[in-house]
Amino acid sequence: MKKYIHWFFALSLSLCFFFEFEVRADKIDRKSVVARHKVVIHATIPNSPAQVGNGSFAFGVDITGLQTFFPFNTMADWSWHSFPMPDGSKLEDYKPTIIETCGRQVPYLYPDPEHPELSSWMAANPHRFNLGRIGFRLLKEDGTEAKLEDMQDARQELDLWTGIIQSEFLLQGVPVTVLTACHPDRDLLGVRVESDLIRQGRLSIFLDFPYPNQAQFADYVGTYDQPQSHSSSVGLQTDRCLQIFRRMDRVNYVSTLHWESKADILMPQTNGSHRFYLLPGVEQEIFEFTCFFSQLDKNIDSVVSPSALFEQSRRAWAAFWNSGAAVDFSECTDSRWKELERRVVLSQYLLRVNEAGKLPPQESGLVNNGWFGRHHFEMVWWHGVHYGQWNRWSFFDRYLKVYRQFLPTSQARALSQGYKGARWPKCTADIDRDWPHPIHATLIWQQPHPIYFAEMDYRLHPNQKTLDKWKDIVFSTADFMADYACYQPEKDRFVLGPPLYIVSENTDNRTTLNPAFELGYWRYGLRVASEWRKRLSLPPEARWIQVMEKLAPLPVQECLYVTHEDIQQMWTKYNFEHPALTGVLGMLPGDGVDREIFTHTLERVCETWNFNRTWGWDFPMLAMAAARSGNSELAVDMLLHPAPGFQFDPHGLATGGPFPYFPSNGGLLAAIGMMCGGWDGSEGDNPGFPKNELWKVKSEGFAPLQ
Repeated sequence: MKKYIHWFFALSLSLCFFFEFEVRADKIDRKSVVARHKVVIHATIPNSPAQVGNGSFAFGVDITGLQTFFPFNTMADWSWHSFPMPDGSKLEDYKPTIIETCGRQVPYLYPDPEHPELSSWMAANPHRFNLGRIGFRLLKEDGTEAKLEDMQDARQELDLWTGIIQSEFLLQGVPVTVLTACHPDRDLLGVRVESDLIRQGRLSIFLDFPYPNQAQFADYVGTYDQPQSHSSSVGLQTDRCLQIFRRMDRVNYVSTLHWESKADILMPQTNGSHRFYLLPGVEQEIFEFTCFFSQLDKNIDSVVSPSALFEQSRRAWAAFWNSGAAVDFSECTDSRWKELERRVVLSQYLLRVNEAGKLPPQESGLVNNGWFGRHHFEMVWWHGVHYGQWNRWSFFDRYLKVYRQFLPTSQARALSQGYKGARWPKCTADIDRDWPHPIHATLIWQQPHPIYFAEMDYRLHPNQKTLDKWKDIVFSTADFMADYACYQPEKDRFVLGPPLYIVSENTDNRTTLNPAFELGYWRYGLRVASEWRKRLSLPPEARWIQVMEKLAPLPVQECLYVTHEDIQQMWTKYNFEHPALTGVLGMLPGDGVDREIFTHTLERVCETWNFNRTWGWDFPMLAMAAARSGNSELAVDMLLHPAPGFQFDPHGLATGGPFPYFPSNGGLLAAIGMMCGGWDGSEGDNPGFPKNELWKVKSEGFAPLQ
């Protein structure tokens, strides 16, 4: 009997080992996937920096590992500035434009013709500013400053797994090696430089500060030719620390340098200069320092050594890559697999660096400024929904708090226009003051977004806490949506618009009626909001249900969906910009959609659309539509479309709008998440990919889309 017990025990151990091996063998080797796509360059790309960052703070570098020859940006989600108002102006002077809307006299935030300068000021303020520039001052043997062309054998590697950039170059035969990293939780940069140039007294570090400029779009944010407009004063100074207090109009912040070994400080040499120098002692060839940027009400005294910072970066990035979902394309035989995987890996890194702060990100993240660095509420979906699909919800949840923050002002906006509920803004900064503009004033497709996000949160966390967290936002959003819809008694239906700018923003907002995407999203939002009332054991809201049931159907012409009701020359004159009618089944789950009509519509879009006049997230939207329609080959093709508006450079920065355009990256990850994790009603693993040898995709950890 004992013999059989031993035999059974040995067999059990063998089976356990076998099954454990099977499970482990099937797991994705995430480090290998990421390592395949480390970024290596040999020259600076002038508008495309390598970056380190943590989602709320990012630092872009040139080929030297700092901002030596290219004034890339140091940005934070708190770095907002406003210029003084035009002389003699005050906000109360601004007057909105009154437009008759469904029998109401509604004030809209158009530019005020009587106060054009004030209107322009409201558009441009607040704007994001550049915290400061950090670079090397490199001297040649003759004592003159080295230029970019003096750098030889340059090589820069961004290790995605650790978040550390290693830069190497020669100056007149002398090697320089630089490590650059960002603290995972603080606005803190760490740098380690090793070179005999230090011993020769030919390498120092500068910290320079620009003043904000008026540019709506700028690769390099700020200007260095207005020194009289701002101030830089020294606070604490020791043999290992220098604090510089900054003042720009009403903005105050501090930059704190810490270093590990002997160094001297060289103060600005001319009146009005804002450039400080850190001069390492010549008895060393390794120099390490950190630079901490902080608002004045934050703790500026705590110190993290560079070596500790590098280790924290390694641990935090490894934890990120090991969290949530992952996908591995290496077993695919389609020749495009590696480029698709490269885009997916780099997009994850970039969005973690640029888009996990306390406010929704601007289109270019923390790389540069587009639209004055403001964020667009209609684009929150394309920036962040992937975090829910990839089971990294916390990164999205950080900036979704803006809906609670802006709920009172959005309710006030609706009330000022005679509506119930909350009308969400289109384009804001750190405060809820919309940019006066006809598109901003009458765009509506951002309105149902918070209901979508609330539902995503609930599906990931189906508990009372989630219901309580979102219920006021969901109900106020639905109240506005139901009140906004206009009843037409002669047709016994509710309609949307005018005035109304649709997703594509390329029709006349004064006449546009019943756009397809907005109708689909309105149905979705009111349906889900009604479901939330059931979950909370509340009685149905009759108005929501009435509007949902009597809302105009999606517009159809010749058995095809069209962009909006009564549109003329749809497929020849308006076949450019966003093909948003394809979003009703793909991005959205298809409320009010006839699938046969939709399939034919998608085919027509692919046949006739001018894909050279689209935006980056249009291609993921089309991929999602194709996946839900059962055309997985088309879904993959859309994610690798050759159009110039959906390309990814060596750092993974994407085209698709003002460069870089992160909705392209976020949209790509959303489409991949859907194609791997599926959607309501899909079946099997990776349902959005072709079932053939070309696309043997391995994925794990994805949550299905609604």
